[in-house]
Amino acid sequence: MNGDTGLAIDVRGLTKSFSGRRVVDGIDLSVRSGEIFGFLGPNGSGKTTSIRMLCGLLTPDAGEGTCLGLDIIRRTDEIKRQVGYMTQRFSLYEDLSIRENLDFIARMYGMPERRRAVAGTIDRLGLGARRDQLAGTLSGGWKQRLALAACMLHEPKLLLLDEPTAGVDPKARRDFWAEIHTLAGEGITVLVSTHYMDEAERCHQLAYIASGKLLTTGTPAEVLARSGLSTWRVEGDDLYALAEQLRDLPGVAQVVPFGNLLHVSGEDADALADATAALRADPRWRWSPSEPGLEDVFIQLMGSARDPVR
Repeated sequence: MNGDTGLAIDVRGLTKSFSGRRVVDGIDLSVRSGEIFGFLGPNGSGKTTSIRMLCGLLTPDAGEGTCLGLDIIRRTDEIKRQVGYMTQRFSLYEDLSIRENLDFIARMYGMPERRRAVAGTIDRLGLGARRDQLAGTLSGGWKQRLALAACMLHEPKLLLLDEPTAGVDPKARRDFWAEIHTLAGEGITVLVSTHYMDEAERCHQLAYIASGKLLTTGTPAEVLARSGLSTWRVEGDDLYALAEQLRDLPGVAQVVPFGNLLHVSGEDADALADATAALRADPRWRWSPSEPGLEDVFIQLMGSARDPVR
């Protein structure tokens, strides 16, 4: 931990290229200790590459900074020992039980009193009733919980979670986030990448990356306020036809369906109001001013960025 600044992560100009193509382009990032920091962006935007550089798995081409107060270029081995990294794909042994998987990982870390550490982690993550169940027979939610347990065995100070809830049901996602907030309350810093906007709202701070560039950072409220979006909510019949009309109007930046309604947004409130005046007078539809959501903001940011890096 960086005792002077209270920052768990503090990097500047982080850059990485593969085969001559820049995947991460000069990112500056600061994450406070004990904070849940959401890292968002489309597929191929550079999120995973950035996370791997932060935890010492990749060496940046350029840039500098610290992770847990340790230089990210020169002290990667020390960083790795204090970081738990949970990848997108379940990577434990499916033909071993929960307990056997955790015991194997504890052996790899060379942990003293590994049986006590394994038992404590199993109890902490609520895995006791399934400790002897083969990992391959677990549901997505329980595999996720086991993967988190594996990350927590060595009591890391920083968790890097790369889209950890992809493919699990809503209850498992909610339970997972409750555990993440408990860990943050204990002083563990969490950097999590996600595509889910309801998960983004659970973070203390957010960063949005597209095409390797950092486009915005801040609390969810700050990101919303900074967007400058004006949004109308529309309900009624034949919303598909209405959406087609709206997309061609000046002043309309985006039209997004949300179930049985539309979000119609623009970057100039007066221009949006003028452009939609005639349609708002049509009795087939009910229009009401609405606050933009994070999804509206991130669609706006995606539109402002060039095609994501692959």
